[in-house]
Amino acid sequence: MPNRLVDQAQEVAKEDIDKYKALLNDAAKSRSYLYPIKGILYFLSHRELWKPLASKLVPYLGLYASVIGPMFFFTYLPQLAVMVFVNGPLAVFTTILLVLNESAAVVSILSRSFLLQDALLDTFDGTLIAKNKTEIVANGREVNSRGDSIQKLGKALKKPFSRFSVKELVRYFMYLPLNFIPIIGTVAFIVIRGRARGNSVHDRYFQLKGWSASRKSEWLSKHKGPYTGITHNLRFVWLTMTYATSFGTAATLLEMIPVASIVFSFTNTVGAALWAADIEAKDTEMTKATAPELREAAKKVE
Repeated sequence: MPNRLVDQAQEVAKEDIDKYKALLNDAAKSRSYLYPIKGILYFLSHRELWKPLASKLVPYLGLYASVIGPMFFFTYLPQLAVMVFVNGPLAVFTTILLVLNESAAVVSILSRSFLLQDALLDTFDGTLIAKNKTEIVANGREVNSRGDSIQKLGKALKKPFSRFSVKELVRYFMYLPLNFIPIIGTVAFIVIRGRARGNSVHDRYFQLKGWSASRKSEWLSKHKGPYTGITHNLRFVWLTMTYATSFGTAATLLEMIPVASIVFSFTNTVGAALWAADIEAKDTEMTKATAPELREAAKKVE
């Protein structure tokens, strides 16, 4: 009986390892983790893409200032009292970083819902036009024939980005205490945040393609590695390795940087659009393997 249990345990472990190897391989081959970096470089080299960001920079900084003051006033000392038991003398500094991250999260949720929505939409669509994917953008908005990639953008006919979600804000603060656990807790927190980020990164692209909710879910399920790097029943080591190769983790880490998060929100949007353009061009490992499925999906949409 003991030998049988050992054999079964070994068999389950082998199945899990094979599954996570495949997931890691899928994520690494797609190189989706590079798109946030590509987004930064492309954004810097295409000045017309700066316009949406420039138009929202002053209001964003005003919102940030109105949030960070009350956050330090009401939450710094209570959290410092807890962090002292975890980080000792360093708690004075780690608590400052924690409050800055909390403030950045609140500002991110509020700004994406009420302030940056249209600007991020223009950035995504403008990047696709700059990559000569005008026909796709035309599925969701009017497109002018003259001007640069931003000037060509007309009235938006479809807007995929969701409005303010109380659940999202509650979920963030519900998992925030994980950061009190050194290393493992922080990694787990980033994993949870990155999963939501990865799953929503191509909402606009899927909408422009005319994909149904089931088609979108099927695509994301087949490509967990590139988008989120995670699946169910993960082991910590494989979770960390696969997540490190996904778009979600790279984008989340960049957007966790206080104040600069607004810039990275736009560069990550550019990166997501570059990725979508490559998917359209069948220029990624993940699409080379599924090109027949994409063609079939396109026929159904047409």
